[in-house]
Amino acid sequence: MPALADLLVDLVWWLESCGDEEVDPDSAVKMMESVGWALVQLPSDQRQRLSQVLADLAEAEQDPARREFLESFPFAIGMVEDNESLPSDLGVLRDPARQATSGTRTD
Repeated sequence: MPALADLLVDLVWWLESCGDEEVDPDSAVKMMESVGWALVQLPSDQRQRLSQVLADLAEAEQDPARREFLESFPFAIGMVEDNESLPSDLGVLRDPARQATSGTRTD
């Protein structure tokens, strides 16, 4: 599961950060919403397992920007209602100003 979770995060990160000339913004948003919807449909135990895998990936990540993205991913994609629902070892940023910069693409 770690390789699949890593790939999923890379895809969403790319969609969020690519320019309008690379991917149509509306298409990027639709794709990220589809990913979020599919993850919310997972049974609770599978969402929890994915959150733990993401926490493990974040802990091992050397790039601070990617580590932050991994830490905020479950909340930003809609898998959890709030950061308090994430695994305690995730080290999630709880500063709302920083969370706003880590959310899904809005343009």
